[in-house]
Amino acid sequence: MKYTTLFLDRDGVINRKIDGGYVTNVEEFEFLPNVLEALSILAKKFTHIFIVTNQQGIGKGIYNTNDLQKIHTYMLNKITQNNGRIDKIYVAPNLKSDHHINRKPQPGMAWQAQKDYPNIDFKRAIMVGDSLSDMQFGRNAGMTTAFLTHDISCDYPEADYVFKDLYDFSINGLKNLA
Repeated sequence: MKYTTLFLDRDGVINRKIDGGYVTNVEEFEFLPNVLEALSILAKKFTHIFIVTNQQGIGKGIYNTNDLQKIHTYMLNKITQNNGRIDKIYVAPNLKSDHHINRKPQPGMAWQAQKDYPNIDFKRAIMVGDSLSDMQFGRNAGMTTAFLTHDISCDYPEADYVFKDLYDFSINGLKNLA
């Protein structure tokens, strides 16, 4: 089975996650090691690459959509400059307590992507993330799931596959998933 669509979480997959907080501006956005190289590799292997990200800091009023747009513009420019590609970013600004269909683990952002790109087949899609809600999101949409451990030795029963980081997934994951 050939995988054609890649869904990526943002915080903890693309950029360093701020424990107990939020990336609220460009100065706080820091790419994780080897992510730009990984995205360059992945751009050649997938028809579609999407970021799906919960951003409840917007719902809490900690930052706004303009702040998020500046962060994403910076991120996309750096990815493109390094021969990577993100086709679209889907954002759920809702509070966790809202249980909104677009907030992971619910599959709303996947359905939005499929509406925008009707050729998406979730059986040929992979969700890569670093949290339980990412894995549940992938499962709820019928995707294969890959969990990133970031050097923490653990077995993750909710995931189909486990990798160290996005670079490990880009090099070794696609060999295992071919």
